[in-house]
Amino acid sequence: MSRTILHLSDIHFGRVESAILDPLVEAARRIGPDLVVVSGDLTQRARVSEFQEARAFLDRLPQPQIVVPGNHDVPLYNLYGRFVGKMDLYHRHITEDKEPVYLDDEIAVVGTNTARALAWKGGRVNAAQIARIKERLGAADGRSKIVVTHHPFDLPERYSEQHLVGGARVAMGHLAECGADLLLAGHMHVSAVCRTVLRYRIVGHSALVIQAGTATSTRGRGELNSFNLIRVDSGRVTVERWTWSSERLLFAPAGCERFHKTDGGWEPVDGSE
Repeated sequence: MSRTILHLSDIHFGRVESAILDPLVEAARRIGPDLVVVSGDLTQRARVSEFQEARAFLDRLPQPQIVVPGNHDVPLYNLYGRFVGKMDLYHRHITEDKEPVYLDDEIAVVGTNTARALAWKGGRVNAAQIARIKERLGAADGRSKIVVTHHPFDLPERYSEQHLVGGARVAMGHLAECGADLLLAGHMHVSAVCRTVLRYRIVGHSALVIQAGTATSTRGRGELNSFNLIRVDSGRVTVERWTWSSERLLFAPAGCERFHKTDGGWEPVDGSE
């Protein structure tokens, strides 16, 4: 049976396009996904009011949900909050679990926190986190295996490697060992699908890095507000990009990429890449 995942990222309460919120919730409810994934940056400056707005927004979206923090969810100007309290507000208003897991008969989804107090913008994944991901995904044989982070493991060629999550190259070797299929991320406010085989060249393994743009932020960086609708079905993955239309006042499909799983990993279908 297929599974439908609604993938949102970079919500940025504190700097949102408020007219988008209700149509986004309506689209999510109309789609009726099996799982909602939010890959970080729920707030702009990790303030109490922003987390409260983010909590109210998440409560309006379908369940179940996998939510991970981003670098904007760590206080920036409040140094006590950044280095001592760290993610207290995220824990209080969003979730105490920074490594959430969702399992059913078809998919295994594991999230992890790549935000760090000492990194103002970048992120990192460490050996202990990778070990826990491997343990959880390794026990999920027969299911499509999905990892959720804020900072990406891969990006289109026009972006520098400095934008990748720290520790990516070492981590990819371990993720290949446990057969990770999809790596969902945000951070760059860009929509893209990359095949890891082009950067990492791990024999017999090619995962898909599915990058979501910003769903609601006013900082679109040249892209329309968007989200991903991902369908996983028996060795096939379809990634639809839904974008905001200011004329129609709604989100609608704007592009689709299809992939199928081979002995060497994920490959585009019919030249759709």
